[in-house]
Amino acid sequence: MEFASIAPLPVCGDKLQDMQRVILHADLDAFYASVEQLDNPELRGKPVVVGGPPEARGVVAAASYEARRFGVRSAMPMSRAMRLCPDAVRVPPRFDRYIELSRRVMAIFRSVTPLVEPLSLDEAFLDVTGIAQSERETEELGRRLKQDVRDATGLTLSIGAGTNKTVAKIASDLRKPDGLVVVPFGSEAEFLAPMPVRALWGVGPKSEQALLRAGMRTVADVASRQPGDLERILGSRGPFLQAMARGIDDRPVETSYERKSVGAETTFARDLADGPELRSELRDLAQHVASRMQLIGVRGRTIAVKLRYSYFKTITRQASVKDPIGAAADIERIAAQLLEKVAQPEDRFRLLGIQASHLVEMGDEERQPRLWDDDLDVYLRERAVEG
Repeated sequence: MEFASIAPLPVCGDKLQDMQRVILHADLDAFYASVEQLDNPELRGKPVVVGGPPEARGVVAAASYEARRFGVRSAMPMSRAMRLCPDAVRVPPRFDRYIELSRRVMAIFRSVTPLVEPLSLDEAFLDVTGIAQSERETEELGRRLKQDVRDATGLTLSIGAGTNKTVAKIASDLRKPDGLVVVPFGSEAEFLAPMPVRALWGVGPKSEQALLRAGMRTVADVASRQPGDLERILGSRGPFLQAMARGIDDRPVETSYERKSVGAETTFARDLADGPELRSELRDLAQHVASRMQLIGVRGRTIAVKLRYSYFKTITRQASVKDPIGAAADIERIAAQLLEKVAQPEDRFRLLGIQASHLVEMGDEERQPRLWDDDLDVYLRERAVEG
């Protein structure tokens, strides 16, 4: 697909360095749920939740905006979601369909710029420096990009734009769904100042509580503190966080990355003892991990098994091999050996997982075609939670 309206400018490296940096964060709105409403018109306008059944300890992978009005959110236990919104329509995830549409959207992004950093199936950063050189051009590019995605897929896209990743990411969330926010160039610190500290990249619940205890509630509070204060509270992350709070974020858009591991796990509908049913789950997980490794062209030297007991204690056990492996039978064999070393007759397990790490690339003759060139974990957050 071509994006004919605006094309990259032919500029040399020195000229590009002198240009105003412009970053977009593009995010498909309530992606999984929106796909279900797109494919099934009867679901449109209704509260829709995507995920496993509540009786099987399912979690919400995505919630439509109609469901979000009742307080339903991603990663919430499905049982709680259905209590909050009894009229919600639950549908199981269809990852093949989500991947199909994600590929179309990523292709549109790459028709605009080769500098695309997918974060998951439904969101990505785009570096459009030299393509959009002013706020007006950035807004025009954003509108046309949104329209191209709508025309190609029927889905709505929210876009945030600014001079760095932090600003673009926060801006994309401000007017969802179907939003477009361009932060005026040079006003980054002013834009961020009134935001709560949790808006900053990398501030999770623990970091937020630490900042709140120190009297920092807004981004402006973080920006105004002495650098030593942030380092004492957050360690080595403190200076970077303060730079972000001041509107400074020089992180580039990364078009490739180094994968650390490939894994899969499942939570059982009921606790399982070691036996045929648990071993069948182990076999399925080994096949799933092997398929993903083949898809992205890697093998692993270390296999780990993750087990969560019925009383919620979680353990991991791992073993390494001299020659990297990728076949399902080899992964299953090592995982089974690890399981046998810890499982006792009285044990009951609620979760089982397998992970391959210390990855090495396969030879070209062993590879299968990738879903897209960069393949940022095509099943990133797969069988899990939509970002």
